[in-house]
Amino acid sequence: MKVLVIGGGGREHALAWKLKQDEGVQQVFVAPGNAGTARDPALTNLDITDKAALRSWAQAEGVALTVVGPEAPLAAGVVDEFRAHGLPIFGPTKAAAQLESSKAFSKAFMQRHGIPTAKYQTFTDPVAAHAYVNAEGAPIVIKADGLAAGKGVVVAMTLAEAHEAIDFMLLDNTLGVAHNEGGARVVIEEFLAGEEASFIVLCDGEHALALATSQDHKRLQDADQGPNTGGMGAYSPAPVVTSAVHERAMNEVILPTLRGMKADGIPYTGFLYAGLMITPDGQVKTLEFNCRMGDPETQPIMMRLRSNLTQTLLSATRGELDRVTLDWDPRIALGVVLAAAGYPLTPRKGDAITGLPADDPSRMVFHAGTAQQDGTIQVSGGRVLCVTALADTMVDARQRAYEVVDAIHFDGMQCRRDIGYRAL
Repeated sequence: MKVLVIGGGGREHALAWKLKQDEGVQQVFVAPGNAGTARDPALTNLDITDKAALRSWAQAEGVALTVVGPEAPLAAGVVDEFRAHGLPIFGPTKAAAQLESSKAFSKAFMQRHGIPTAKYQTFTDPVAAHAYVNAEGAPIVIKADGLAAGKGVVVAMTLAEAHEAIDFMLLDNTLGVAHNEGGARVVIEEFLAGEEASFIVLCDGEHALALATSQDHKRLQDADQGPNTGGMGAYSPAPVVTSAVHERAMNEVILPTLRGMKADGIPYTGFLYAGLMITPDGQVKTLEFNCRMGDPETQPIMMRLRSNLTQTLLSATRGELDRVTLDWDPRIALGVVLAAAGYPLTPRKGDAITGLPADDPSRMVFHAGTAQQDGTIQVSGGRVLCVTALADTMVDARQRAYEVVDAIHFDGMQCRRDIGYRAL
């Protein structure tokens, strides 16, 4: 069968890499893909991004399954387009994708359905937002209401930082946020203390199937310093997600979300990512929802997945996830992101990348912001590569990953040297 992956980042490279290994898969197309998918003879890049054109192409090619990676096509309604023409596609509809595309929608949904989250207020008026911050104090969290590629959140430790973030998001909009109708809007939340974890499940509208646990590293620099990013590295499994936390996440967050979405008339299918804050006393609160797999969490999770992903996702499109169990490699997978000079605000493009190794089943370099130009692989985005390794221990997984990191070079390359430190 033919499979199509929509997207061109590290998450999509990892999904395509896994799907191509599945029994019964004849060819995997990636639209638009990147230099990493272009290098792989088992993958074919497809230079189409328009949803109607993609749907038409998938019809003509007889594509058996389409998997949507990033948030923008979901928010634009690509799932609705494919479904309207009877094409199997894994992802949420445009209406359901509001769980990510509008933080205001998401927070109101959680409040309405009793899903634990931080208290919040939503603002379009900077004066009112500034007054609220002054009344609440710091630390406090400011979020742009719209798609911001993982960079629309500021955890302000001081009032000055909070006020700067409000002006930045409501007045300047230099983040390039894809705002929802009504223009710029921010959600201001109470600061929650604890340890973050990524809890990702597959959903078919009725049932949820949890993927392996993982933990991301959001800040740019070691020891969780510097600005928030889309993610600088991840590992799986995450020890912080104990069996008790896992049970609470399913029963207090995931299953109430599926029931709530169905009750609201917008049943949820696709990947669902709950960013969780696990408090010191074991409580679980929802920081955010993403309507896709996390990046860079996808890379280590896909390295560990032994089951046939294609058949699993086809089962989800038929509402049969309750019949599926997943088999996981017991080893630890750890991924280190290499980012461009100037990331996250002004990533520099065009730098040549050298030192890339050959693919290895237990040590992969997944491409994100890369492009082929004049016979070389160059930087084309903020997060460039994710070096991911499998090993029996966290120490060994880190060592194997950083050995590859140290062999790769491009001017201005940024990476954290402490990925996995919480688990050690």
